[in-house]
Amino acid sequence: MRLRQLTSLEPEAILALSDTALTDALRPVGYYNVKAQRLQALCHWLVQTGGLQALMRQSSEILRQGLLSVHGVGPETADDILLYACERPVFVIDAYTRRLFGRLGYIAGDEPYEQLRAGLEAALMPDVVVFKEYHALIVEHAKTVCRTKPTCICCILRNECAFAATHA
Repeated sequence: MRLRQLTSLEPEAILALSDTALTDALRPVGYYNVKAQRLQALCHWLVQTGGLQALMRQSSEILRQGLLSVHGVGPETADDILLYACERPVFVIDAYTRRLFGRLGYIAGDEPYEQLRAGLEAALMPDVVVFKEYHALIVEHAKTVCRTKPTCICCILRNECAFAATHA
């Protein structure tokens, strides 16, 4: 929010900010010095590759490889960008997904990122709207019910949940 108030969210505008202005704008999000460096690296990459419109013409795999080449962009961030900014049917695996599916007993929890992503993408139809909605529902459920200290008694999934069965 503070960054948006300071400047447009265009890569060139972000790169035009001083390091101090950028870190100050990011201060509320925590780890602001690291995030400022990573945001600058992503913006440099975006500008060097011709901007978002040029990237949108690339295949998802090439675009993902490019994103992963940017300092500080890992698989989850790359997939977030692909799904939410580029409208590509890529499922995002995050801590919420691991927590929920681990507690339900669907995964062990230590599987590699790519294995989980491929499994979910194979289980669901490759649909951007479905992936966004499913991911949003997982995040909401994990934030409100299946928290670090879960409230299993309130959980609609408790009858199907391996964790709730052993911790009720």
